[in-house]
Amino acid sequence: MFTTKLIKGAVALVLFGTLFSFSNLEEPVANAADASCSTGYVGLTFDDGPNPSNTTNLLNALKQAGLRATMFNLGQNVQNNPSLVRDQVTAGMWVGNHSYTHPHMTTLSNSQMSSEITRTQQAIQSITGTAPKLFRPPYGETNGVLKSLEAQNGLTEVLWNVDSQDWNGATTAQIVAAAGRLQNGDVILMHDQYQTTLQAIPQIAQNLKSRGMCSGMISPSTGRAVAPDGGGGTPTPTPTTVTKIESENMTKAGQYTGNISSPFNGVALYGNNDSVKYTQYFGSGTHNFSLRGASNNSNMARVDLKIGGVTKGTFYFGGSNPAVYTLSNISHGTGNQEIELVVTADDGTWDAYLDYLEIN
Repeated sequence: MFTTKLIKGAVALVLFGTLFSFSNLEEPVANAADASCSTGYVGLTFDDGPNPSNTTNLLNALKQAGLRATMFNLGQNVQNNPSLVRDQVTAGMWVGNHSYTHPHMTTLSNSQMSSEITRTQQAIQSITGTAPKLFRPPYGETNGVLKSLEAQNGLTEVLWNVDSQDWNGATTAQIVAAAGRLQNGDVILMHDQYQTTLQAIPQIAQNLKSRGMCSGMISPSTGRAVAPDGGGGTPTPTPTTVTKIESENMTKAGQYTGNISSPFNGVALYGNNDSVKYTQYFGSGTHNFSLRGASNNSNMARVDLKIGGVTKGTFYFGGSNPAVYTLSNISHGTGNQEIELVVTADDGTWDAYLDYLEIN
């Protein structure tokens, strides 16, 4: 790959002036959240969080893909990371109870079982203001005593129909394939801490959209996935106009940045700090930013959005099929601002391909 980068990087860089094109949208920017739900809802669940190493990236990936999920948190992790629990709620996710220390619950005494449940209930309620209504027993191990304690705490036990096997070393492709088996009302088991799971998110969203399915909440009555209750934020109104900037018309920077003609006419960012940038005038201080792009393979491509030199969010592209992802309600300075799209986490296994950026 190093040779490829040198060859592509050797192409002379031609600096283009800033290009703005304003057009009326006949339909909204593509977003997994706009998918038809004609064939039903599925429950995406993530166990064992929150954790400082991955939860923020997971929430960003879910938001960009237009997905909502249920986060089955461990009480001890909740206690140690209260801000991440608040971030889960702010991102529109539902928070469930997954015990305090992740023990084999059925081997505990009644009082120990009760402590695992109640301490987690109290930790989550103290942070979010609401006690969870859903409980997932660690390892899926349950019995009559545990079910009784769950009921005493107003909890519905939630297991799963599909196991992603991310905990067992499943690859990103295998996790995506597992999610592809979900049917209306089904629930899938995934975990907060695995990079393979994070990388699967964009492809899971695309698969659900192609099948006319949406991510939903888990009903406390049935333990099955149903339509969301409408919480978690107000949808962004459909815009009537956008500013669209083709990546090849931005100023290129970095050692390897170069134009491409496949899978679209655009720019490839091949190495850390490769970037494209241009100057945009803003009359107001909040906008949505939608980027069309792809990775050169199934690994996760990460592209940071910087405005005025400050990182405002990250786009994740988890496959070679072009897709559009959106960062919504981004606050920034007004007047002339430098917009930069930059690779900052290249591990030598992927390249980021950029088509265009739209702002509305």
